[in-house]
Amino acid sequence: MTGRCHVARLLMIAVVAAGLFAPLARAQETQQRVPGETERAKLAPIVMQNYRPHDSRGLNMFETPKVDNVAYDGFKMNWGASFTQEFQALHHSNTAQPVIVGGVNTNQLLSIGAGFDNAQANMYLDAQLAKNIRVEMTTYLSTRHHNDTWVKDGFLLIDGSPWENAMLDNIMKYTTLKVGHFEVNYGDAHFRSSDAGNTMFNPLIGNLIMNAFTTEVGGEAYLRKGPWMGMFGATGGEIRGTVRTPDKRAPTYLGKVGFDSQLNPDLRLRLTGSIYTTTKSINNTLYSGSRAGSPYFDVLVNTTATTDGSAWTGDVQPGLSSKVQAMVFNPFLKWRGFELFGNVEQAKGRTAAETSDRTWNQYAAEGLYRFAWDDLYVAARYNTVKGRLAGLTNDVTVDRTEIGGGWFLTSTIMMKTEYVRQEYKDYPLTNILHGGKFEGMMVSGVVSF
Repeated sequence: MTGRCHVARLLMIAVVAAGLFAPLARAQETQQRVPGETERAKLAPIVMQNYRPHDSRGLNMFETPKVDNVAYDGFKMNWGASFTQEFQALHHSNTAQPVIVGGVNTNQLLSIGAGFDNAQANMYLDAQLAKNIRVEMTTYLSTRHHNDTWVKDGFLLIDGSPWENAMLDNIMKYTTLKVGHFEVNYGDAHFRSSDAGNTMFNPLIGNLIMNAFTTEVGGEAYLRKGPWMGMFGATGGEIRGTVRTPDKRAPTYLGKVGFDSQLNPDLRLRLTGSIYTTTKSINNTLYSGSRAGSPYFDVLVNTTATTDGSAWTGDVQPGLSSKVQAMVFNPFLKWRGFELFGNVEQAKGRTAAETSDRTWNQYAAEGLYRFAWDDLYVAARYNTVKGRLAGLTNDVTVDRTEIGGGWFLTSTIMMKTEYVRQEYKDYPLTNILHGGKFEGMMVSGVVSF
């Protein structure tokens, strides 16, 4: 069955489930509140303007809000943090032909069992510098790939004029500028993904198989009016800034258009389309820029692999490091307690050693239902990617199914679990991923504030 058929089937199941759960949604619609909010766990007030909280108030928030209910009364600084600890009980297998190097079968899988993965942690620093102008910085305290402290990003978010000027004030009613080193706004999946220690906004454990997540140096300009949004951005095209080998580098350009509206008290609809393009780069990391790595530790690696040296197990990195042209469409529908999110994506490009482009397609469908005043939810996601890796003559396919749910104990503490199954198809017989499969249970505890 093709990936499109799988996506359509999951969407159909989700729609039917929405109808079954509708009476429960109607029963709770008059008692909506922040997930996990209790009298014994009071929410900290939001003191920053145009701000996405790191706790459950940030659920289903995409770009930082343009409409702001926080009054400006001078300089403010806010610290926050996120922590994630996971328990993994996965098993894996493959059917690859043995490849003996130095007396060792390099296609023999590492023996893995149940246990705790290394915890991950983020630290946040936000500062209100002027009216509707703030700075944001995220530091990775510990991740799978970077065990030491590492700054993820730091940037200015400008939603107002620093000067008293009527014309600038009118322009900034609809305009937002983001300048610095930041997570590029390609697609909507990165807003619902795990980011090192902060996994609260991801209803399941894994991100998409082709995880479009990277940070680059540059700027993005937004124009928003009513439900409509447009964005244009330009960056240096790589995860680090550099002035070396300019003949081998070119800027990256990205854009996004979208519609996002609460059509009535029960129904919200969002639809966006994004593009990302660079013609020349030494090391573009659109699909390999997550320094947090994968949550599925040590799956389908050989007996000599190290945990941080194989940090992206379970992901597919298509190797489009020199030239990339990518586009993605993301629909999002929320009806009462039910949510649907989709990802339809295509990426073309190559490495510097290649002379022709390779194409990758990715499809994903995610459905979830929140109940018990949004403190509990159940969720499912199907994700498939297909494309050709450098050095291969045929396309390969990777499919993943995740089924799980979660519980917000408070607005800053949650637990979630999933069953995951991932299969690798059409890899060469001598590749360790030939006939590869992993499956099992994952449990995650999250604290974010």
